[in-house]
Formats: sequence, structure tokens, C-alpha cells
Amino acid sequence: MNTLLINQSSRLHGLGVTLLLAACVLTSSLLSMEATAAVQKTPLLANGKPDFSGIWQTTSAADYDLEPHSNRKDAPPGAGIVEGNVIPYLPQALEQKKKNFEARATNDPKLKGYTLGVPRGIYYPEPFQIFQRPSDLSIVFQFGHSVRTVHTDGSIHPREDRVEDWWLGDSRGHWEGNTLVVDAKFFNDKTWLDSAGNFHSDQYHVVEYWKFLDPNTIGYKATIEDPQVYSRPWNISVILYRHREKNFQLIEDYRFTLDYDQFYPPKPNK
Repeated sequence: MNTLLINQSSRLHGLGVTLLLAACVLTSSLLSMEATAAVQKTPLLANGKPDFSGIWQTTSAADYDLEPHSNRKDAPPGAGIVEGNVIPYLPQALEQKKKNFEARATNDPKLKGYTLGVPRGIYYPEPFQIFQRPSDLSIVFQFGHSVRTVHTDGSIHPREDRVEDWWLGDSRGHWEGNTLVVDAKFFNDKTWLDSAGNFHSDQYHVVEYWKFLDPNTIGYKATIEDPQVYSRPWNISVILYRHREKNFQLIEDYRFTLDYDQFYPPKPNK
């Protein structure tokens, strides 16, 4: 009798182990299938490269201040998006940043409706839209309706003696696997990086990395350097989410025209 009970117990134990292993294999298979499905659903161009076309926006509060900060009257608290938390300013540049911060209520170029610049337009709290072809990407920002072109046709930056410093620089991209790497340079010094007065000079250089995390989410990273302002290159990263609301679209946001609204449309002479 005892022998029978022991044998039955052993068989039940063996069956339990078998069922547990089967459940683990099934779960692993389902997760693998889900991951494969996510990769397969990633939008692609006809040439097989990822297609970032769509309307995107971050939920980050980075535009208030790239570095970690507590709440203040003009900003909520934020964890920041700078790798290592601190922007490595040169001493003299740090003093200028402090002056910018104190004068932020009037001196932020954004308040004048100026182009936000790179990469501020990416993490500014308004959407932007990407139109992509094999040869280039056009990024249209709702704020000011600035348009930035990223060339992906294998072309290189123009010669330095043939360029001027631009608000959005000159952007040339190439693919490293499924990551779009964009080299941007030839900027002017008229934009800020956020509302806290973080800034750059016309020696500013940005390298961006765009990669799908899933079909509706982009991981965006950027390496920033400027030998006149920073002691070394530094990095930021944010997550971008695709707008999927019905009929969602960009809406004109021309700030610099608001002061002229009283004059338009023209009124007849009395």
C-alpha cells in the first residue's frame, strides 16, 4: 500500500514538473512571438529602412531645464535628461548661463517666437511632424512652423567657406543598422537649449540617434559638443511618442506675429 502511494506521488510530482516546464516554454514562445510581431510592425520605407513619418511629441519636461531641478514659479520640478545630470560648462560660460537664467523671463529666444533650434525643437512641449523619403527627412515643428531637412542621400556637409551659420544648422544622416545617425553643424548662436538659459556658441555640434523602441515609440539620443562653451561632449536622451488621436494635426503657432494682430486684417480709413 505504501509503495503504491509513493509511486502515485512520484508520478504526480513528475507530471507537475512537466506541466511547469511546458508553461514556461509556452510563455517564452508567446513573448518571443510578441517581440517578433513588434519588429515586423515597425514602419519601413520601400528600401527597408525604418520610416519615422508621423506626428511625434515627448512627455518630458526637459524644456523647463535640461538638468534636474526643483519646482519654481515658472516651472514644475523635473528629473532632467542629461546623462550624469550636469552640463559640463567652462567656467566663463557657466557665468553666462547663470546670467541667462536670471534674465530668462525676457531673454529666452522662444518668447520672441524664434526658431527653437536643435535639439530643443525635439523635446519642446509641442508636436512636430516627420515626412520621410529615402533621400531625406523633413521635420516640421508646430512652434513657428520651422522646417528642418535631414539629408540621408549620402551627401556630406558643404565646405566651411561656403556656408553661413543657420538657425537649424546643416544636417546629414546615415544608417547604422536600424538607427538613424544625424550629424548637425553650422549653427548660429541665437538659440537656447531650454527655458533655463542653457546655451551654445556658433561652434556648436550635435550628433543625434533616432531608433524605434516599438512601432509607436522612438528613442532619441543626442551628443552635444561646443569647445567654446563646454569642457567635453555630453549626452541627452528622451522618449518620443506617436500621436494616434483621430484627426490629430499640427496647428499654426506663430508667436512673432501676435504683436501685429491688431493691424490685420487692414481696417478701412474712417
